[in-house]
Amino acid sequence: MALAGAQKYEPLSDSVRAALSRTIADQAPPRTSFRTPLEAVDWLSEMSIRLAKRMPNREARLEFLRTVHYEATRAGLDPQLVLGLIQVESGFKKYAVSSAGARGFMQVMPFWIKVIGQPDDNLFHLRTNLRYGCTILRHYLDIEKGDLYRALGRYNGSLGKPAYPTMVKGAWHANWLFSPKPTIPGSAPAQQTNQPPQ
Repeated sequence: MALAGAQKYEPLSDSVRAALSRTIADQAPPRTSFRTPLEAVDWLSEMSIRLAKRMPNREARLEFLRTVHYEATRAGLDPQLVLGLIQVESGFKKYAVSSAGARGFMQVMPFWIKVIGQPDDNLFHLRTNLRYGCTILRHYLDIEKGDLYRALGRYNGSLGKPAYPTMVKGAWHANWLFSPKPTIPGSAPAQQTNQPPQ
């Protein structure tokens, strides 16, 4: 089930608008946002298994997960939180459109293109949608001084109502929490398989 809402337009100072514009500026992502190749294999394998029923095409699923990890990490967000938000906002539907007009995986309102983007930005494009969504959530977290519940409320246009933040946190914790395999100091590193992520 998707519970898309609508970010509300709030006037931004010129400095905030410029900073947000720089953040969403089109830059090609590096090859990876993972600290090590083993971390990439572990995370992508685990998340791919969890996402397989919702996104059956393996190549599309891995591209989606790499992009989520990159854009979330770039914005200083937990990629698993972003997956929980996407589950609630769009149900992992790339072309989802809410009754308020929010678009794509992260249900970004089109007014953001005028506020911080470029006229030809396509909110149905994977990286564009995730970059906008992660940048906007980071902005709201900064406004709310790290208060995730209030930031999520702003993101959904339901500030002060607990239902939406509770649903995102529930989806995040029930479906997307992940801890990498621990390594014991002085022990041999875990065997890395040559199996690609599922």
